[in-house]
Parts: sequence; structure tokens; C-alpha cells
Amino acid sequence: MRSTMRIDDDLLMELKDHARKENVSLTRMLNRTLRAGLRAANFRIPRRRHRETTYAMGQPRVDLRKALAMAAGLEDEEIARKLLLRK
Repeated sequence: MRSTMRIDDDLLMELKDHARKENVSLTRMLNRTLRAGLRAANFRIPRRRHRETTYAMGQPRVDLRKALAMAAGLEDEEIARKLLLRK
């Protein structure tokens, strides 16, 4: 099957060097390299699942339904403070 791909210049030069050293075509070297990469990706060592410890933080001190409005107000205050400092 034919396909068009964009390969970084440094990778292409490295592939061509390997192909020349092994006296095979660039296509064969590219196929061999892709197969090896896919095989390696399939045989990854399974990682242990990460478990995060959670802690109770009590009741919220603000109405969370208005959290975005409160954050916008705090941001506005900070912008005004920075503008005052630059007089």
C-alpha cells in the first residue's frame, strides 16, 4: 500500500544511514522500524494503578453555586491592585 507521510529530516537521514549500512531499501527499513516500534508498544510493562488518598475538608465556607462569580470578583480586585501599583 502506498501512503504519503511527513518525516522529520533528522529521522529520515538516520533511516537512510541504517538502510545503507544493512544494504536494504528505505521502504524495507521503514517497515522494519515501524513493526519493531509497534511490537514494543504492545509489550509494555503494566503499571500499578495509582490511588489518591482523599481527605474530608468539612463544609464549604462559600456558596459553590456562585464560585465563578466570586472568582471573577477576586480576579478583578487583583487586576485593580496591580494597576494601582503601576501609577
